[in-house]
Amino acid sequence: MAGQRVLLLVGFLLPGVLLSEAAKILTISTLGGSHYLLLDRVSLILLEHGHNVTMLLPSEKRLAADTKDKEKSYQVIRWFPPDDYQKIIKDRFNNYIEKALDGRKESEGLVQLMEIFGTQCSYLLSRKDIMDSLNNENFDLVFVEGFDFCSFLIAEKLEKTFVAILPTSFGPLEFGLPSPLSYVPVFHSLLTDHMDFWGRVKNVLMFFSFSTIQWRIHSTFDNTIKEHFTEGSRPVLSHLLRKAELWFVNSDFAFDFARPLLPNTVYVGGLMEKPIKPVPQDLENFIANFGDAGFVLVAFGSTLDIYESEEVLKNMHSAFAHLPQGVIWKCRSSHWPKDVHLATNVKIMDWLPQSDLLAHPRIRLFVTHGGQNSVMEAIRHGVPMVGLPVNGDQHGNMVRVVAKNYGVVMQLNQVTADTLAHKMKQVIEDKRYKSAVAAGSVILHSQPLSAKQRLVGWIDHILQTGGAAHLKPYAFQQPWHEQYLIDVFMFLLGLTLGTVWLCGKLLEPGIVSGTNTAGTTGYYLEKRQYLIQAYIILKTEFQYTGDLSTKNHIMLSLREKVNFSIACV
Repeated sequence: MAGQRVLLLVGFLLPGVLLSEAAKILTISTLGGSHYLLLDRVSLILLEHGHNVTMLLPSEKRLAADTKDKEKSYQVIRWFPPDDYQKIIKDRFNNYIEKALDGRKESEGLVQLMEIFGTQCSYLLSRKDIMDSLNNENFDLVFVEGFDFCSFLIAEKLEKTFVAILPTSFGPLEFGLPSPLSYVPVFHSLLTDHMDFWGRVKNVLMFFSFSTIQWRIHSTFDNTIKEHFTEGSRPVLSHLLRKAELWFVNSDFAFDFARPLLPNTVYVGGLMEKPIKPVPQDLENFIANFGDAGFVLVAFGSTLDIYESEEVLKNMHSAFAHLPQGVIWKCRSSHWPKDVHLATNVKIMDWLPQSDLLAHPRIRLFVTHGGQNSVMEAIRHGVPMVGLPVNGDQHGNMVRVVAKNYGVVMQLNQVTADTLAHKMKQVIEDKRYKSAVAAGSVILHSQPLSAKQRLVGWIDHILQTGGAAHLKPYAFQQPWHEQYLIDVFMFLLGLTLGTVWLCGKLLEPGIVSGTNTAGTTGYYLEKRQYLIQAYIILKTEFQYTGDLSTKNHIMLSLREKVNFSIACV
């Protein structure tokens, strides 16, 4: 088995070794936060594989105040967004998160946030110094991020081949995948792939709602496209998503529901995986205090920990204080309520080595916001979860976690000390959760190629073939009425209706008899009676007289007329 894997790995990666020279690859990140962290990881992997990598990066990483700006081993081209843009983005993002925390509809806040991103993109495309610098580099490939629509427009402006990565599971973006509504949940529907009748009805209705929101989000870049692309060559954003040669998806079937994929769609869930290091000694000492009871890890990603209210913090702390386990909690000390003294089993930290702690043998539970990277890390290490989702894809992620029995979920704005403590004890004590997520870990680890190997292997394939036209279906070029067979259904419907109408006309009494004095039913009943009587008389007569061939001919003709009359009635 090990020998087969080695042969498969060599066969998949050998083409990359045979490349005559390293490719020049541009990666683009204009969003920040976990989006930036993913592109940073991709850039490092491609650099390690021998390519020359350059990242286009804003001077201020947004949406993640605690992301450390380390010296990069790849080249970085920085640009400086105007200060007023930065302030508006921060205000609108805060408004978006606050709506999500309050349980209000977040789509309006997202549209408003995307509007300022569209305006900022227009500013970036107007920076002739930056665009000329990128053009002069003559990159072989551009690597963009699925939610960063500006990066698609930059790649199109440079007229370069590009590939994209989706930082979440399927759902938030539509880029041409077949998605049967009978078992593929629509984004934010909170459904699983096992839908009853009313679930399918909800999924269909949610599809129309999602399509409307998607159109509104795409339209926020319409002015940018009109300003920077000449008429006749203006791209449509939804078409640009399908133009990507490859779509890498930061997920895995260990987490996602099984669904149809296209040949140019590649799972790379676990891409953020790094070698595990021993946890710092102070944390090791804290964990040792609780012996076999172990510890609980609490972390809410790179952005949400700064939005926790004092009431939520107090309720969570009260719940943690009643656990026999130790609790290591990523929480800013500057946000900690001054009137609350930490319980002896709780340790708060501004930053912690999340992946290393999830790999620790004494971890018993992970309390998380349900972000994609956090969930994938928990599955990788076989750690059950209690999810407190807030916004975006987090609710859908926790639906998958619950469906696969990897953990449980509750709403952050409904947290009380008692309810949270009950949920945590439920997951820790019921070993079915641990068994299920351990099985998911096996699925993730037992694949013949790692996420990193799949990424570099397919990139090398695209560089050698000059694109992925052979991996894309012709459906991408078809108009919608052809793709969904609307023209065929209309033709068949017209043919059927025309045939029914023509038969009706031919069978009208006036056409058959030449008169219109009798109704259709009465006419055929009378005619049938007449033919039956004639048939009986002739049959009796021919028993005694008449030529045999003549008799058979007449009898056959009468029998056919009788049958025709009966059919018409």
